[in-house]
Amino acid sequence: MSHDLSRLTEDLLSAAAKAGADSADAMAVDGTSVGVDVRGGALEQAERSEAVEIGLRVLLGKRSATVSASDVRAETMAEMAERAVAMAREAPEDPYIGLADADQLARDWDIAALELADPADEPTPAALEEDARRAEAAALAVEGVTRMDAASAGYSRTRVQLAASNGFSGGYTRTQRSTSCVAIAGDGTGMERDYDGDGRIFQNDLRSPEDIGRSAGERTVERLNPRRPKTGAYPVLFDERIAASLIGHLLQAASGTAISRGASWLLDALGREVLPSGLSLTEDPHRPRTMGSRPFDAEGLPTRPRAIVEDGVLKSYTLDLACARKLDLAPTANAARSVASGPSPSVWNVALSQGTQSREDLIREMGTGLIVTSMIGSTINPNTGDYSRGASGLWVENGEIAYPVSGVTVAGSLPEFLRRMTPANDARPWLSRVVPSLLVEGLTLAGE
Repeated sequence: MSHDLSRLTEDLLSAAAKAGADSADAMAVDGTSVGVDVRGGALEQAERSEAVEIGLRVLLGKRSATVSASDVRAETMAEMAERAVAMAREAPEDPYIGLADADQLARDWDIAALELADPADEPTPAALEEDARRAEAAALAVEGVTRMDAASAGYSRTRVQLAASNGFSGGYTRTQRSTSCVAIAGDGTGMERDYDGDGRIFQNDLRSPEDIGRSAGERTVERLNPRRPKTGAYPVLFDERIAASLIGHLLQAASGTAISRGASWLLDALGREVLPSGLSLTEDPHRPRTMGSRPFDAEGLPTRPRAIVEDGVLKSYTLDLACARKLDLAPTANAARSVASGPSPSVWNVALSQGTQSREDLIREMGTGLIVTSMIGSTINPNTGDYSRGASGLWVENGEIAYPVSGVTVAGSLPEFLRRMTPANDARPWLSRVVPSLLVEGLTLAGE
C-alpha cells in the first residue's frame, strides 16, 4: 500500500478553501500492521491490516470543526470539507484557537538523526510466529507456570503527514516491532498471572523472546499464595515497571488542558518545589530510536528539549497553542492530534533523574514495607492530588522480600509524597518515559 500523503493533505486544504474555510489543517496517515498470537504451541491468530485515514480541521473565525474518513477519493474530500464548514458554523466560539504564525513554524529538521524507522524488511508472519512460540516455551519452562494466556509478536509501519494553510507541511515514518507474553500459575481461586513485553523501533534492539518469556514466567510464579499485610503506614517502593505512573500523574496535572480549566493541583505552581531538591524531569523529543521522538508537533511547531522540573522546581507546563494563549505563556510545541480530533497537549520523551542506589539497596533500607509491582483502579482528585489505588506486589521484612501481597490499597497525598521520594538507578533508557523505581516513605496501606 502506498499513497502520496503530501498530495492528500494538499487536496484536503484545497477542498477546505473551496468550501469557504478561513483556514485549515490536515492530517493523513497510512500504515501496515501484522500481529501473531500463539497459545499452547499452536498458532491461534494471525492478522494483517493496511489502512489510510485522513482528517481535516477547518476554522471559521473563532469556530472550528474536525472531520475524518478512510476514503481518499476527491469527491469524499470535497464532501468532508463542506460538512466541516457547516459544522463549524454551528460550533461555539473559542477565542484561543487558531493556526501558528508563520514565524513559529518548523522549517528544517534532520529526520534521519531521529532514527524513527527501521530500514530492515518487514518480518514474515512465520518469523513473528517463531518469536511468539519461543517466548511461550521460555515461560512454560519456568517451574510453577501451569499454562499460557497468550504469547504475541507484532510489527507496524506508519507514515504521518501534516499540512496547514499557514504554509506548514511535513511528515515522517515510524516503525515498531514487539513481543509480549502473559503467563498463568496456580489454579482456581489461587491462580495468578503476570506478563512481560518489549517494543522497539528497530527490530535488532528487541530483547530476545526467551528473555521476555522467562521474565513473564518468573514474575507470575513470584505472585503465588499472596497475603494481605496489616493496615498501617509503611514505606512503599514503586517498582520501575509502574513508577512511571506516578510521574504520569504529575505530567497530567502539568498539562495545559488541566491548568487552563483550573482543575489541577499544580495550578499557579510554576516556580514551586514539586519534587525533591536535586531531581529533574526533562523532555527530549529528539532522542534517537525512541517512540516519543518527533521533529515537529501536530501544529507544525519545532520540538525541542525542555526542563519540566529542574532541581525539584516546576519550570514549565505542557502547552499547545490554544492553552498557551489562554494562559498567556509561550507554547512548548507539545500539540498532539489524531485524524479525528483537534490538537491537545501531550508530552513526548521524558526522563526523571536517576538515583545513586540500586533497587536492592532501597529494599534493604525499607526495613518493613511494600514493593508495588502492579496497580489496579485509580482514584485521584485532580484539584488536591489525593491518591488511592489498589495494588499488589511483594512484602519486605528486615530489608528482605518475605512474601507476595495482593488486595491492598495505597493511599496518600500525591503532591506531598512526590516531594519525599527517593529514586533508584534502574530505569530503562530506551523507553519514552525513563523513570526508575521510586521509594516513598510513610504511605498508608489498607490491608487486614
